[in-house]
Amino acid sequence: MDLDKVKDYILNCSKESKIYIGGDSERFLHKETWYADYATVVVIHVDGNKGCKIFGEVSRERDYDQKVGRPSLRLMNEVTKVANLYYRLADVIGDRPCEIHLDINPDDRYGSSCVVTQAVGYIMGTCNMRPKIKPNAFAASIAADRFKDIVAA
Repeated sequence: MDLDKVKDYILNCSKESKIYIGGDSERFLHKETWYADYATVVVIHVDGNKGCKIFGEVSRERDYDQKVGRPSLRLMNEVTKVANLYYRLADVIGDRPCEIHLDINPDDRYGSSCVVTQAVGYIMGTCNMRPKIKPNAFAASIAADRFKDIVAA
């Protein structure tokens, strides 16, 4: 993701434009080694009532999670990447409405529930805002998920 382009785009948008930052990841096996694709996106909702512009990137890293059904390491890596992206853009976001979206489900029936408390606490502690989680985290569960599928294909 070219952060200069993202920053320029944000700076050329009105103060009413809304910024959503989200992330998603997916684990896969390649030649007997587990990897994860991490997608981070910035969704800029122009003037808060017009179309959106989406910027994103996908990175691939080795996944060391031992419990496939409780992927805490991978999910916290995802959360860290989203927080880092927020910090790299914070100076241009300014007073614009901004939300951080995490692809984490609080329902105990889903593996991502294993990090809800840690992930929310991490974002609150580092970014000073309460993140949105499923089902209210469209920038993560829809935009980043789809971006990952398009770029990794």
